Amino acid sequence: MINLYEVTETNKMIEQENLDVRTITLGISLLDCIDADLDKLNENIYNRITTVAKDLASVGEKIEHEFGIPIVNKRISVTPIALVGGSACKTPEDFATIADTLDRAAEKVGANLIGGYSALVSKGMTTADEMLIRSIPIALGRTNRVCSSVNLASTKTGINMDAVKLMGEILLEVAEQSKDRDSVDCMKLVVFCNAPDDNPFMAGAFHGVTEADAIINVGVSGPGVVKTALEKVRGENFEVLCETIKKTAFKVTRVGQLVAQEASRLLNIPFGIVDLSLAPTPAIGDSVADILCEIGLEYAGAPGTTAALALLNDQVKKGGVMASSYVGGLSGAFIPVSEDQGMINAVQAGAITLEKLEAMTCVCSVGLDMIAIPGDTKETTIAGIIADEMAIGMVNQKTTAVRVIPVQGKKVGDTAEFGGLLGYAPIMPVNTFGCDDFVNRPGRIPAPIHSFKN
Repeated sequence: MINLYEVTETNKMIEQENLDVRTITLGISLLDCIDADLDKLNENIYNRITTVAKDLASVGEKIEHEFGIPIVNKRISVTPIALVGGSACKTPEDFATIADTLDRAAEKVGANLIGGYSALVSKGMTTADEMLIRSIPIALGRTNRVCSSVNLASTKTGINMDAVKLMGEILLEVAEQSKDRDSVDCMKLVVFCNAPDDNPFMAGAFHGVTEADAIINVGVSGPGVVKTALEKVRGENFEVLCETIKKTAFKVTRVGQLVAQEASRLLNIPFGIVDLSLAPTPAIGDSVADILCEIGLEYAGAPGTTAALALLNDQVKKGGVMASSYVGGLSGAFIPVSEDQGMINAVQAGAITLEKLEAMTCVCSVGLDMIAIPGDTKETTIAGIIADEMAIGMVNQKTTAVRVIPVQGKKVGDTAEFGGLLGYAPIMPVNTFGCDDFVNRPGRIPAPIHSFKN
């Protein structure tokens, strides 16, 4: 039974503590759109998305109005396009036409972003996979809403180093073509280890082949709520600290569960999962880094940061799983640099480095996220950074990801401006010692032994 106190409490979270539902993401299978004729394939994809998602934006707005809960984005994820376009596409340009179609369809239904321009290549690349990857710079360069992701590694299969090397090259190509806008197109591209099939967050969302024809996934965001709750228990012991985070995570996730169920009912599409991730924004007071400071650190990156983040991540999950019947996606705390004012402050103060962020990845949900690096960083160095992150995910049986932005024409000390939810980011230094001979070895790094337990 909901009482008046809970209603008042939720209103306060929304009005004063930046509580919002970051995204309602509608997953759509495109497997039944496959055709050997490219024009027919594009027509099928457009018709399928515009039919299934026709009410997505209006339902999102209705829920916002009815419950007073801000829903920041309405998004769509689709079946990895490398699978869908394999029989029709003979060149990278052919694949790029599908990106055009996705963009038109998303615009038509009022979706903010559409994800799934993706390839899953953790063990090897098909011809279609490679063509799609090589088409990514073209696709992202001429679309506004399309997001791309590539899964390069998994605990079961190891790391596809050929794909890692290729993505180092592709990232620089994407950066170069949007250099007049601080290489902002790179924020629409992410590489994964152990990518989940049901992630509602961009740029990594795609509709996995294990999913139903259509599904509703919801991502919540409440770093400001957690921080405010922790302000009330300053100096208390770890038991009280953990209990406070758990209780708060429960309340935040409950909002997501409510929105997910209502969206599912109104759209007549099954509810999939709620993602428990704490997703920050550049707004003051909506920062994961500020939570770490509230736990007791001067800045994110100080000694103790990895332990504090591990605690936060664990308690968010423990609280969140009680609030939703189905939990999935990435589920943990995001640590993007440009999208988190506390992280930006930490970089500017010199408290946090790329290497520390890598260590933090071991205990949180994503990895090196929205990090601006010098534009003259070598493609092999970027590939080495990707390989390190993939290894952390592979060995620890968790999802890790890399979304770095080599900002063309800028160096350490400069700032890249992305705008809106994407914020801004100081250019971070990168270790410039070479890894060329390592990256240029063909083949894949084998899976660790514990992957054979199944």
